[in-house]
Amino acid sequence: MFGRIQNIDNRVLDNISRIHKPALNKIMITASRAGNAGIVWWAICLPFLINSNWRATGANFVFGLAWAHLMGEIIIKHIVKRVRPCHTLDDDEQLIDRPRFYSFPSGHTTASFAMVGVALMRCKVITFMPILMLAMLIAFSRIYLRVHYLTDVIAGMILGLTCGICSVLIFNTVVPMWFPMV
Repeated sequence: MFGRIQNIDNRVLDNISRIHKPALNKIMITASRAGNAGIVWWAICLPFLINSNWRATGANFVFGLAWAHLMGEIIIKHIVKRVRPCHTLDDDEQLIDRPRFYSFPSGHTTASFAMVGVALMRCKVITFMPILMLAMLIAFSRIYLRVHYLTDVIAGMILGLTCGICSVLIFNTVVPMWFPMV
């Protein structure tokens, strides 16, 4: 079964490599860099944290990102220990530096979809849709740049959504019980 999944992952990478173009390469590199260390997501959190009307949503974003990082980067990656495609496949054209850490799940995607999960639960469509579109772009960029397999990204989407949604549910039920004034 895992052999079949790996074959699908490799075919997806090969097919996406066929659409590489200089302008698209720049877009994907920029999207991927925006996700480095969650920079774009922390920047999006700031206005929510600053505005008192949105502070609870901002706290949900922060909690969701932190939980996603803990689960994906600190726990799951070190259990699964999947080697990245850029370290195992012949790459004539590596567009970004090869990441040093494990591949599964995609950390960029996990963080991105944690934000989507929170936005789905807490934000209006006008806020949710740009977050979703940016998350999808960052997720796709990781496959496009050959630093993740499709299954790494799918797992990151599922884990991130779960962390984001659960962060809202936990924040809205547990925190008020412990800290009634929050």
